[in-house]
Amino acid sequence: MKTIATFLLTSLISTYAIGQHSGGSHGALGPKVIYQKKLDMLGFEGKEVRMGIVTYAPGEVSPPHRHPIALFGYVLEGEIEITFEGEKSILKKGDPFYEQPDGLHNGTKNLSKTKPAKLLIYFLGDAGKPFLVLEPK
Repeated sequence: MKTIATFLLTSLISTYAIGQHSGGSHGALGPKVIYQKKLDMLGFEGKEVRMGIVTYAPGEVSPPHRHPIALFGYVLEGEIEITFEGEKSILKKGDPFYEQPDGLHNGTKNLSKTKPAKLLIYFLGDAGKPFLVLEPK
């Protein structure tokens, strides 16, 4: 597990500048994928990493959804409230977070009424598996 965390942290630091340049996408629509790579390392056969940028407009809230694969995130700009499995967390610029696969992500809210919030997101899981599934209403 330390190897995965080290790999993702190294990737996060090395690609921070990419996240700063990307226009991203609206939070409700999901991340704009900026990098995707099938892994060919021992122990990661059939896995891939996807990196994306999510931009939440001022006051925007994402709909309830699940991520079938592991999600690692980092707040690039702004302040957000994440509700995951019913537990609320407030995160600000520079804060990392993790969401376990298939957990209920009740929503993410941009706490600012005037500024966007921007997240750098990494997904790690089975190649080709969807990274976001909306929760039925």
